[in-house]
Amino acid sequence: MNSATAPEATAPASELESGSHATGKGRVLAWAAWDWGSAAFNAVMTTFVFTVYLTSKPFGGEDEASAVLGGALAIAGAAIALLAPVTGQRSDAGGRRKLWLGVNTAAVALLTGLCFFVFPRPEFLLLGVTLIALGNVFFEFAGVNYNAMLAQISTPATIGKVSGFGWAAGYLGGIVALLIVLQLFVQPSINWFGASTADGLNIRLVAVFSALWFLVFAVPVMFAVPEVPRSRRSGPGFFGSYALLVRRIKAIYRTSPHTIFFLLASAIFRDGLAAVFTFGGIIAAGTFGFELKQVIFFAIFGNVVAAVGALAGGFLDDKAGPKAVIIGSLVGLLVAGSVLLALGNETYSFFGIQWAGSTTFWIFGLFLCLFVGPAQSASRAYLARLAPHGESGELFGLYATTGRAVSFLAPALFTLCITVATPLVAPGEAQRWGILGILVVLLAGLLVMLPVKPPGKTEIAVVPEA
Repeated sequence: MNSATAPEATAPASELESGSHATGKGRVLAWAAWDWGSAAFNAVMTTFVFTVYLTSKPFGGEDEASAVLGGALAIAGAAIALLAPVTGQRSDAGGRRKLWLGVNTAAVALLTGLCFFVFPRPEFLLLGVTLIALGNVFFEFAGVNYNAMLAQISTPATIGKVSGFGWAAGYLGGIVALLIVLQLFVQPSINWFGASTADGLNIRLVAVFSALWFLVFAVPVMFAVPEVPRSRRSGPGFFGSYALLVRRIKAIYRTSPHTIFFLLASAIFRDGLAAVFTFGGIIAAGTFGFELKQVIFFAIFGNVVAAVGALAGGFLDDKAGPKAVIIGSLVGLLVAGSVLLALGNETYSFFGIQWAGSTTFWIFGLFLCLFVGPAQSASRAYLARLAPHGESGELFGLYATTGRAVSFLAPALFTLCITVATPLVAPGEAQRWGILGILVVLLAGLLVMLPVKPPGKTEIAVVPEA
């Protein structure tokens, strides 16, 4: 049955998931508040502040520390790939989607807070990257349940806009969080103990701030969005869940093969999107010579641009469809990333005007930010449109798993390109070639995505009972 005529596609998504016609702006705002709060982990910890701190000279230097961080994130990706679909499946069946969102969010906040104990010395590098890697694991588990809630708070006519609004809220939350971090810790406007740079105290306190920020803004969704009903079927044990998962993947492939094709394609390009954020701040500092405060200034402007891109992409999604948004975004990312790789931190002269490497990063780095949001938002909305009745959690678990099954690609290629380039280029120049690894992943994702049918031209999957 085509999704354009299926009953599931014409009824409000909220009715399918929670039995209520009421979606309400309040639920959407509460749901988006989690995205707003999550920016403390994504923007502050993983992208622009703490990982830049971890890959600085006190931890052994940009090239070596970047390679260690990339390896840790690759291992974390393997753990997510093994566990995410089963956690989503069991939260669906047990009626515990919201519960596990809360548990995993709390775990991320705890691991983030523990980063306070990562002192700026080489022997603390392993602790730092381990905490960040584990934080990524639990953040993905939380994201499985959070993304599945999209079907509870939107309708088929608004799902693109609601998804884009969530991503935009995350970017705007990142702006506010980064401004606070800048004013209180990195370039303090007041003299207080948290402004001290001794033993990296100011950056270690950023971790405490980020943990509290995430917790506070994660609370509203726990009250505003109802828990999903418990499934009537009795679920298998933990290991039995994997056998059930295999049967369901086969069933989805038989009834809606392009759902599986999309999961595979998105797995590749989403790994490239994640790498843009994970290594963006690191590259700004290590390759283009940005100081931490400059990285944060760029992050603030970048989040503004990303929020605009996510909102615009959400509206285009509902008009032109998610596939068109994804393809256009990936092309834009490849162009902007290629220019950054080609020009690097060199100074050029155009018509008598000096063009510095920092200018290159500002312009084309912002273009990267513009295109990442729409690709992420449209990818989430694409899958939500095809989610079987009552199975959003498991399908988004597969979404996380297929993504993480290849999540070693971008970190591994980033690390490999740096390693290969190190003996061939001047000291400090190798990190720039990590961009090539990210571009390869984005290009592969684009090529695999091209033949995938959009939601309106494929079927809603049928999932068998346990």
